[in-house]
Amino acid sequence: MDRMFLLPALLIAVAALTPSACQTVPAVVPALAVGGQGPLPIVLGVPTDVAAPSGFVVLAKTAVTNVTGSIVSGGNVGLSPASASYLTGFALVADDSGAFATSAAVESPGRVFAADNAAPTPGALTAAILAMEAAYADAAGRSPPDFLNLGGGALGGLTLAPGLYTWGSSVAIARDLTLAGGADDVWILQIAGDLTLAPHLRVLLSGGARARNVYWQVAGATRIQTGADFLGIVLCKTSITFETNASLSGRAFAQSQIALDNNVITAP
Repeated sequence: MDRMFLLPALLIAVAALTPSACQTVPAVVPALAVGGQGPLPIVLGVPTDVAAPSGFVVLAKTAVTNVTGSIVSGGNVGLSPASASYLTGFALVADDSGAFATSAAVESPGRVFAADNAAPTPGALTAAILAMEAAYADAAGRSPPDFLNLGGGALGGLTLAPGLYTWGSSVAIARDLTLAGGADDVWILQIAGDLTLAPHLRVLLSGGARARNVYWQVAGATRIQTGADFLGIVLCKTSITFETNASLSGRAFAQSQIALDNNVITAP
């Protein structure tokens, strides 16, 4: 049976009814999001700024690979410090300026940027990557958690209220997962290991919650398996892999590589 985990202010009552719901009740609740519940959001900059993470839907440091058929919409694809030769499967068409390329896999007005493009792209990408790393550090450093090691890292079938969630292990989603809250509520999910969403499953929103307010900070690798539908901002220390026909409503930020395989990746 699905279990509803209530807001931090009600943790004492929840613990009395379902002791396994939360292993640790923090003495101090993290700062609340302005106008909503949960922690303050992670700063990612302005979506139109290619010197900020929010200027990108897909941003990585070492490689972005694509199996023909993927569509990235609502923003740009970026790679730095690696060169454009590590953007494979995009059939890049260089702009006359040399500052960017276009691709049938990246819906207009989205563009593709790499570290060896003409100025001002290299400097802008360096700034975006540094800001991406700072966002990861910010997400990883938030404390104290509202929920610690919830479900032992097995999240399938749960409904999560806004808040700061921390796991000292990997997290696996083996049944549909729901995030329930309002339009201004925020979720930050800190994961010390890997994150895996099983094939053909979904992460869902209810109550007006928005994907742009969900942050997955993953110290290991992230794998969205075949046909699965994921959402949120993925801040990954290593790699992000989207298996065949998986989708993301959000942004994928990896400090190594991102692999696409006939996916739909849409800015939130």
